[in-house]
Amino acid sequence: MVFMTTLNDLSKTIPEARGAAAGPVSISAAALAEHLARPGQPPHLVLDALIADGLGRPPLPGHGATLERWRMLAMVAAYDLSLAKLYEGHADAMAILSELAGPLPAAGSSWGVWCAEAPDAQLSLLRDADGGWRLNGRKAWCSGAATLSHALVSCRDADGQPRLAAVALRQAGVKVTEEGWHAVGMAASGSVDVVFDGAAANIVGAPEEYLTRPGFWHGGAGIAACWYGAAQMLADCLRRRLHAAADGPAAPDPHRLAHLGSVDVALQGAAALLRATAALIDARPADDAAAAALRCRLTVESAATAVLAAVTRALGAAPLCRDADFARKAADLPVFLRQSHAERDLAALGAIDAATTEDVWTL
Repeated sequence: MVFMTTLNDLSKTIPEARGAAAGPVSISAAALAEHLARPGQPPHLVLDALIADGLGRPPLPGHGATLERWRMLAMVAAYDLSLAKLYEGHADAMAILSELAGPLPAAGSSWGVWCAEAPDAQLSLLRDADGGWRLNGRKAWCSGAATLSHALVSCRDADGQPRLAAVALRQAGVKVTEEGWHAVGMAASGSVDVVFDGAAANIVGAPEEYLTRPGFWHGGAGIAACWYGAAQMLADCLRRRLHAAADGPAAPDPHRLAHLGSVDVALQGAAALLRATAALIDARPADDAAAAALRCRLTVESAATAVLAAVTRALGAAPLCRDADFARKAADLPVFLRQSHAERDLAALGAIDAATTEDVWTL
């Protein structure tokens, strides 16, 4: 089976990528698993503890250990998707700052990446009288806004060009609202609107560089590892139930076994593509990874959707109503999956396929 029974085993779920670093990275994964085995705390406190223990910087994507990075993301997602939202954002911020030579993060600082663009929530970036930069406007879907210390935010400069700015959140020009989030799923991620009024900021990279750098798609593909980890843990709930039934007086329900078989097929396919995509990114880190990332995201999204449907159909209402942890994961996952752009991503992948002359489907 591809889905394991403990968080410690989860660190071994996706095998090592060929050529991936082994020693220190594997130690980091083991330390992460040890953290996640402790009694639950609010996601932001767990994030702070992980950062304090040096676990907030998983291996950078495209540096030979991308799969190990994704394994760590999957482990956190299996534990708590709201924590995964914060952890992935912080890890992504560290990768972006490294790639674009941004400001060196202070020890113990916690970062988010707020680059979703809402039509009614735009940020402008302007020079002040002293030659510095200031942010004005509203930003939507700011995960961890009330608890993080810093964020990377997308914005527009005076010429209308897309820019990326680093901003300290604990300053007078930043107001964290209680608006913009009404979903039950992912509620603990604290994804609210933030208003900026002359907040001091630092530019990161050149205009549009955040979007055109190779790591943009590396990070986009990494989100799929979070979806995978959550789906895997839901699947393991079904596997454990059937394992217990096999030890009892009655044989396992054949319909539940069929659902478990469909879950296995979905996760095996998704894991295989995650491994292949990580290996491709490590082998050719400077290449445009848009097609590979879109395929990976869409495949894992489909697998996670299938797993959620199969597990809930197999187990019925009981765990959704009487198992708080299962119910929370089942509510969180559909919301997190909507970070996919669905048919728009399918159309984008189709456009890439239509424009290529390469044979991309030969076995």
